Amino acid sequence: MTFQGRLHPCCNLLFCLLLGCVSAENIIATVGEDVTLICNYDATYYGKLSACWGRGPVPSSGCANEVIRSDGTSVSNRLSERYNLRGDVGVGDVSLTIRQVEEGDSGMYGCRVEIPGWFNDHKHQMTLTVVAVRPNALKVETREVKERTVTVCWSPVFDGGKPITAYRIDLKNKQASWDTAVSTEVSNPELTQLTLADLRPAKHYNLRMFAINSVGMSEASNVLTVTTKEAAPESPPLDMQLKGLTPHSIQVTWKPPRLDQRNGVLRSYSVSYREYDAAGRQFKRWQHLSVTATRELESVVLSNLRPSTPYGVIVQAKTNAGVGPASTAPLCSTLDEVKTSTASTIESSSSAAVIWIQETTSFTFVPTTSTVETVTATTGGRESTTSTWSVLPDAPVIHLTEVKNNTISLFWIPGFGGDSPITGYYLECKAVNASWDDTKMVVDFSPNQTEATIIEIYPSTYNVRIFAKNSLGASKASNILTITTTEAGHQRVDLLTTVSTDTHAAASVEESKSGHLAAIVVPLVLVVTAVAIVAVWQLRRIKQKKGSLSMWLTNEALRHRGAESLQEL
Repeated sequence: MTFQGRLHPCCNLLFCLLLGCVSAENIIATVGEDVTLICNYDATYYGKLSACWGRGPVPSSGCANEVIRSDGTSVSNRLSERYNLRGDVGVGDVSLTIRQVEEGDSGMYGCRVEIPGWFNDHKHQMTLTVVAVRPNALKVETREVKERTVTVCWSPVFDGGKPITAYRIDLKNKQASWDTAVSTEVSNPELTQLTLADLRPAKHYNLRMFAINSVGMSEASNVLTVTTKEAAPESPPLDMQLKGLTPHSIQVTWKPPRLDQRNGVLRSYSVSYREYDAAGRQFKRWQHLSVTATRELESVVLSNLRPSTPYGVIVQAKTNAGVGPASTAPLCSTLDEVKTSTASTIESSSSAAVIWIQETTSFTFVPTTSTVETVTATTGGRESTTSTWSVLPDAPVIHLTEVKNNTISLFWIPGFGGDSPITGYYLECKAVNASWDDTKMVVDFSPNQTEATIIEIYPSTYNVRIFAKNSLGASKASNILTITTTEAGHQRVDLLTTVSTDTHAAASVEESKSGHLAAIVVPLVLVVTAVAIVAVWQLRRIKQKKGSLSMWLTNEALRHRGAESLQEL
């Protein structure tokens, strides 16, 4: 046995005779380690002896708060499976091993070897200090990648002896340095999955995560490299121009959409055109051409057209994911049969393809995402098909748990599952001023999941709703949440509005706001009415002076001219 006395040898001998020899030392360990406290005696000289370990100083007999005991050949008693004698007890090695130490294991431990005779026992004391450390690094995996979202998940890790209080997520463009990363801290230690939103389609990103406890931050996790899926282009082709070449042809030229809004590799363009019957004041059927995307200035000639006839033309860019919005231009006429030396060139506007012809019904071009080369003209919005199925799930009810900077935590309460078990949920998120047809984010969830945490990379104000789905179809939309997020570290005022699909709930909300609305709406209606009366009177005077009047709406401004070519916008 080892002795560490500091007194004169004669004093040491006296203490050994009266009280038994005691040695002591300090040991520092970290949470989670296996720690061995050394204690030995010479079994060859003394034979096999009983020994014990206890917590606290070694008393005059036995071991205080005994944790383990040996009869000289094996362990005869122990407080917990965490306490072990891993050495060869038969040769006198009674060192104590404590498995996966915790902060609560800190304190004094005493070993006693019971040697026959008075004051012969060997005693050994030591102080164990167990300190907490930072959490272990996470191992992050990709669960789902879509056009604008990435969902990642991870398994719980060793917390270092202190509870994990938050997670940090770093996201950057693949080619950039980590100094440019968007960092977000999520204060929900129970999380094992989260979704990053507002990403760009067809882009390469790097992602890493950290776990945080009161001691500090873990090492970085593995780095995920993810590439978001392609999406349909967000903007129309640019600088579209129409030029009448001959009595039977029109040349169409355009440039690709903006690079940052192509959302993938441009594969082709859909060029659609149709004749306008001025006498009947209506358009004829669409005709279509497909042009492979190859150049920065594209061109195609529409042939076999009727002479002296106006045509409407639209051009859409296509990726593998779908068709983008249309670029339009005013109507362009083919040349007269009489040869002419000049040709008119008309520049385009990239507004929505809506034609306003005096007071006739508007025509709206709605692009299709089908792989079939079709272009559908509808009146007043999208076409819809209603099918009759068995009972679909009831709409879930969605609630906001927390909004912290750019992190949104949600949960939802499922409704009746319908005639088939619920197979999952999907969440839709859009900008507050956009329509649901322009939904920017769709996130899918498993049927057992009823909560989610979403990080909005570009803070703004959003509408959120959720649907349940089963094998027969999807439920109606849930109530709608309006949520405002901010950049990390900024002060913010939460704005949360729940829009119910229940008409009674909506009515009660309106009643509570009616007093405030009346003070605003009534003066506004009076002003609008006065402006409308003046506008109608002025238009009638112009019509009387200049004959027929064509009107159209472009970028929210009302424009008018005398009898000129009709324009498709």
